[in-house]
Amino acid sequence: MIHSRSKPIIQSHRFLLYHFRTRIDSRECHTFGPKKPRTKSKQEQHHRTTQKQCKSTPFLEDVKKVQDPEEALSLFHEYHRSGFRHDYPSYASLVYKLAKCRDFDAVETVIGYIQDYNIRCRETLFIALIQHYGKAQLVNKAIELFHRMPSFDCFRTLQSLNSLLNVLVDNDRFLDAKEIFDRSDEMGFRLNSISFNILIKGLLEKDKYEEACNLFDEMLEREVQPSVVTYNSLIGFLCRKGDVDKAKGLLEDMIKKGKYPNAVTYALLMEGLCSIGEYKEAKKVMFDMEYRGCKPTVVNFGVLISDLGKRGKIEEAQSLLSEMKKRRFKPDVVIYNILVNYLCKEGRVAEAYKVLTEMQIRGCQPNAATYRMMVDGFCLSGDFEGGLKVLTAMLSSKHCPRLETFCCLVSGLMKYGKIDDACFVLEEMEKRKMRVDLNAWETLVRDNCGDEAASKLLTELISVIQ
Repeated sequence: MIHSRSKPIIQSHRFLLYHFRTRIDSRECHTFGPKKPRTKSKQEQHHRTTQKQCKSTPFLEDVKKVQDPEEALSLFHEYHRSGFRHDYPSYASLVYKLAKCRDFDAVETVIGYIQDYNIRCRETLFIALIQHYGKAQLVNKAIELFHRMPSFDCFRTLQSLNSLLNVLVDNDRFLDAKEIFDRSDEMGFRLNSISFNILIKGLLEKDKYEEACNLFDEMLEREVQPSVVTYNSLIGFLCRKGDVDKAKGLLEDMIKKGKYPNAVTYALLMEGLCSIGEYKEAKKVMFDMEYRGCKPTVVNFGVLISDLGKRGKIEEAQSLLSEMKKRRFKPDVVIYNILVNYLCKEGRVAEAYKVLTEMQIRGCQPNAATYRMMVDGFCLSGDFEGGLKVLTAMLSSKHCPRLETFCCLVSGLMKYGKIDDACFVLEEMEKRKMRVDLNAWETLVRDNCGDEAASKLLTELISVIQ
């Protein structure tokens, strides 16, 4: 049945222009100057605890409540001007806050204060910063900070070195990692299994299995004992390549050498078997592992449920979930997400929503992935009101959808004349500073306003930019 859309088109025209203007205005009016300092009511209150407890200060309590990095830095300076003497906990909490917000220019400024005032820092602060630099792909900054650590009168341990190696490998800087790894002795570090595991991981990611095996042999030559993680890396690689027989041989070798496999080891082997169509054999491995002294976990059940979902055997997957509960294994969010994912992919969104409800009743909180899959599932099935319902729950749980999900929901709500709901979604996007680019706006306008109205609206939008 075709409905008249003249009213929605006019409303769409108005609300798209309004939100686009808001976007332009907010972009042009944004200022980066210092914000007005917050007034403090607790500044004179300073509770002293015993030496064994962490000292609590008004600054630490206040900075925890601040979300904006500029405001946190302003608060720091305000306390300093009032005569408050910042110590290591103050500097550390501020650095953590700024690094988490990825305001690394401000981080460098605070680090400069630390050096100027000769504040003695713990190694954990620098390790956290190295990791934050790695996540932001500022690898050279991480390397520089590692080499600067002694200038802060901070003793570097192997934990710092391993953190840097991990950042380098994760950012595809394997040659730099290998160079530092080879120079570890002259820097005064004695490598451990974690150091070797990081480089083995890097080699396997580049499909260099033979080189990884050579590094494994070097481990033994240096009398560094391989850990379960070492074996898991190699077994996992072989299973992903479909060489399950070789992986089984490595598992047996591992046991002979006195290293006992864990649930992850068996899960990797099970994944390998499932990948070559040996589901029954994988299930047998899960039930046999207990006889080898390793109790199955939800990870092992997850492998089987995921394989059933991939092959469209949802009923069998649900049956295995029931069996899991009978054996008193409590499903976690990952298990539920597997079912939600495959139910949504098959268009069985109502059933997926029941799974979402069940997990909440059983005390398992959905995560961002759960909500995203559900919102996307409702959108794909054309139930945009259902998608909005889940989105509202998602936002109240402090999770956020992807930009594509927001756009799909806005477009669908507009198409069915739900302009107020579409405005609500756009406002939520604006709160989270999620911007729609011009190409997306053009598609949104054309899909919902028709060619003639779209041309007129796009002309107005362009005039706003100019």
